[in-house]
Amino acid sequence: METREIRLARRPHGEPVADDFELASRELGEPGEGELLVRNRFMSVDPYMRGRMNDVKSYVPPFELGKALQGGAVGEVVETGELVVHDRGWREHALVQADKVRPAPLPHGISPSALLGALGMPGMTAWVGVTDIAPVREGETVFISAAAGAVGSVAGQIAKARGCRVVGSAGGPAKAEYVRDVLGFDACFDYRAIEPREALREIARDGVDVYFDNVGGVQLEAAIGALNRGGRIALCGAVSQYNATEPAPGPRNLALLVGKRGTMRGFIVSDHADREGEFRGEVGGLIADGRLTLAETVVEGGLEAAPGAFIDMLRGKHLGKVVIAL
Repeated sequence: METREIRLARRPHGEPVADDFELASRELGEPGEGELLVRNRFMSVDPYMRGRMNDVKSYVPPFELGKALQGGAVGEVVETGELVVHDRGWREHALVQADKVRPAPLPHGISPSALLGALGMPGMTAWVGVTDIAPVREGETVFISAAAGAVGSVAGQIAKARGCRVVGSAGGPAKAEYVRDVLGFDACFDYRAIEPREALREIARDGVDVYFDNVGGVQLEAAIGALNRGGRIALCGAVSQYNATEPAPGPRNLALLVGKRGTMRGFIVSDHADREGEFRGEVGGLIADGRLTLAETVVEGGLEAAPGAFIDMLRGKHLGKVVIAL
């Protein structure tokens, strides 16, 4: 059968542009032994994919030039109609080893796209961050950067459900309002309108106990300055630096962690796969009882729309998890 896929045409320098991607057709053979033919329904675009476009050593191999990109996808097994999650996104159909797909149980009334967001990798990243890496405790103040994004929106709502005071940052007044009024954060500031350090002085006057870092840069520096004694920082991402063409300087106030007795720990969610059952139980329950709102942007237009949606996601143009409807 003939199908289509998005390939990496060249490695981006700085911010990706449309010419870095190629829409191509290919012939897909019949499933071999142990393989499933999957028709994708939704595919994910995520910030970490920008790092894989560089030819540098990292925790995952870089994407190969001239070959299809990879990422989370939800699709139907053509033979059975079963809904599954796998990592062969950026294409309309995929041949996937049967042991590399996961069944996709869904609460009633929830779109399959949620399996790429709050009930998928971003949601589990958020859950691991606030339960294991920088565990939150009732009554503490928790600061979440990129609070309107796929991970931050879930991390903040989990912390809120656990009895914390939750403050966030977001890019633009509309996003900040959404985080406060829809997601239920106690406060949220627009980091484009006010310096993060000044904002935290106003909305976290008693300091910050936990910081969930999605962006790095000046917001990480501000959080270190506001951190209380014994505070914890979960390093999830540094999206403010992903398009940088020169190495970014580290936080200038890192030495403050010594006197504050603070901890700062990076993590990769795949190292915590054994906790998936616990994650699904808690977050699925929060969704079911209305205490966790699914923050999601579904981009229509099929596979052709994926590169533009990816670029816009890195620019912060969308709310919540960005997925492409195929």
